[in-house]
Amino acid sequence: MKSITWKIFLYLLLVFVSVAGITFPIVEKPVAWYEFPFIPGLEENAKIIFFHVPTAWLTVIAFLMSSFFSFKYLRRKNLDDDAKAYASAQLGMIFCILATVTGAVWAKFAWGSYWSWDPRQTSIFALLLIYGALFALRSSIESEEKRATLSAVYSLIAFVTVPFFIFIMPRIMKGLHPGSADDTNAGPVVDFKMNSSMQLIFFLSLIGFTILYFWMWKVGYKSIIYRDKLNKQLITPDISGQGG
Repeated sequence: MKSITWKIFLYLLLVFVSVAGITFPIVEKPVAWYEFPFIPGLEENAKIIFFHVPTAWLTVIAFLMSSFFSFKYLRRKNLDDDAKAYASAQLGMIFCILATVTGAVWAKFAWGSYWSWDPRQTSIFALLLIYGALFALRSSIESEEKRATLSAVYSLIAFVTVPFFIFIMPRIMKGLHPGSADDTNAGPVVDFKMNSSMQLIFFLSLIGFTILYFWMWKVGYKSIIYRDKLNKQLITPDISGQGG
């Protein structure tokens, strides 16, 4: 019963955030509770932050979780930790792609082009390549323990690049994205030039998407563990049958 209750809550929360984020108007001087303020440099495009920022945020969280459980695997050699790290890395890639897509949509309306190799776009593209290599590595190794060990080491090294590409590089280089070194408007994510209603929707969006991530991660790593156990059970009778 509790499982169904929180899932209904999560569904309603994400629906509310999506509807509010899309339909609530942006005006010069907000008066009503459902009105968002006009933000120089972003205008109507500011609504994308309710979806773009949470996906970028969860990209970092997912890759952080992946590196954490990779470290745990190297210490304990428990394949369940490898499953948790792998499931989180998968979600990290999904949210990284979503952050790239939502960012490209925003760029089309703000800059006139989906892609312009802005430092922010370049950095997230680099992360896609780095973590894409992780999946290529895993698929090329058959041994379960060797695959888990090499993946864990690679994941730890890969995560070192995440803070640089997400938080440092886009802010020290000149670019079109809000928060860049030469940004004169300082977008809402940097200085939070929002009214209380906009902040409420923004934080509810972060909370809702974060809960969604942890639910997807739990389902993901459990399915990986069950799949591996089932594969082992299917292989074991074949081996014993050949021995007889």
